Amino acid sequence: MAQPSEILFLLPFFLLPLIFFLFKVFKSSKIPQLPPGPTPWPVIGNIFHMGKMPHITLTNYAKTYGPLVSLKLGTQWLVVGSSPPAAIEILKTHDRILSGRHVPNVIPLKRSELDKISIGWTSECNNGWRYLRTLCRTELFSGKVLESQGCLREKKVKELIEFLRSKEGQVVNLGEIVFATVFNMLSNVMISKDMVNLEKETEKDGGIKSLIRGMIEVDSAPNISDFYPILGKFDLQGLRKKSIDLMAKIRSKWEAILEERRNSRESCSSNQKDFLETLLDNGFTNDRIHQLFMELFSAGTDTSTSTIEWAMAELIKNAESMKKVQDELETKLSESDYPKEYQLLQMTYVQACVKETVRLHPPAPLLLPHRAIETCQVMSYTIPKDAQILVNVWAIGRDHLIWEEPEMFRPQRFLNSGTDFKGNDFEFLPFGAGRRICPGLPMAAITIPLILTSLVHFFEWELPHGKCPAELDMNETFGVTLQKKEPLLLIPRARK
Repeated sequence: MAQPSEILFLLPFFLLPLIFFLFKVFKSSKIPQLPPGPTPWPVIGNIFHMGKMPHITLTNYAKTYGPLVSLKLGTQWLVVGSSPPAAIEILKTHDRILSGRHVPNVIPLKRSELDKISIGWTSECNNGWRYLRTLCRTELFSGKVLESQGCLREKKVKELIEFLRSKEGQVVNLGEIVFATVFNMLSNVMISKDMVNLEKETEKDGGIKSLIRGMIEVDSAPNISDFYPILGKFDLQGLRKKSIDLMAKIRSKWEAILEERRNSRESCSSNQKDFLETLLDNGFTNDRIHQLFMELFSAGTDTSTSTIEWAMAELIKNAESMKKVQDELETKLSESDYPKEYQLLQMTYVQACVKETVRLHPPAPLLLPHRAIETCQVMSYTIPKDAQILVNVWAIGRDHLIWEEPEMFRPQRFLNSGTDFKGNDFEFLPFGAGRRICPGLPMAAITIPLILTSLVHFFEWELPHGKCPAELDMNETFGVTLQKKEPLLLIPRARK
């Protein structure tokens, strides 16, 4: 049994971590000229102030404290911009300093590893990140490459329409079917293969829809390890473990394809011309390919799917807008024509509907979290080094000072406007701007209207159980992407 003198000798060693922790808390609370914000509680900070819908909470704080707000989440500072001038400062004026990435603890790889193999979670915009962005831009998202892939996407849309014709008069979960279509569009570009079954999840696709959605939910869950990094190694909520398990299951879906392709190359028998072949040509390791695939599949499918689902929900609720889309399609297409990608830019009202949808329902309402790589001054306030930076594009898209009747679905506001979502108009930033703008934007700008026009052109849509459109639930659920809280269940009927 330990003697009292021995216990007294050891006591300082047990107290040191607590003393160090409290020192960091009090030291970080004395940063001069921080942006205003709600008073943080001791140690906890503003964690419990955020609520279940942070984008709405932060919008309300902006109304009280101004366009740049600071909050304390545990030991970490959070700074949120909620106006076009604040967005310009963050994403343009100080883009270099504020374009670091806050990497959530749930991501199992170390920062040093991510900096070598990731496109979305590199801590800074380093040379490896620039190389990956350039490779994706030239080999996956350039105008020339997208044009060459057009027939493939149109083929997947035809399969979608034929599937829905087989379900005429039945209730379908539109989001699930669209997700499968978008995923297969991307998987054919990446590995020349369908990966998801339109009918339902089967042993063949291994439930990859559920795995991707599960990964996104885990990534967006509030994590005590992000608020108190000192606790990160303990993974108190088990989120990191869940992430590792999900990543392993998702990787297994294309691991055999990767090994088969490597073996084919060694025997000089590979004749594929897809993105995987490009990565192998450039000497990518398996780990690097797995990480890039994980990021491209999760980001590229969920955002487009949620936007199409929201667009259909808004058109069903707004019969006048739906009629205008149908009329425009009738002038551009014959009854049996499938929309072609080259026709999409001529469909001005459809394009306006897509813009209005992402204004009201931006795919990532707070974008992905940036990080200050050094201390800087923004709008006369101090942004401390390593602070997490968010841009509340949901708030900007619903600002009464910018938009007339911002809560209403009014596509016509974009008909005679040059405003676009390519990152140059800071009152409209659904895909971000600056160095960290969404790299898949060019593909999404084609995929979303292509699927949307096809759904409207070939079918009339009804709600189940005779519900009228006014009863359609339009509530949101917050995550990395802004989803409908209730899935969009509809009955397709062929248009006469």
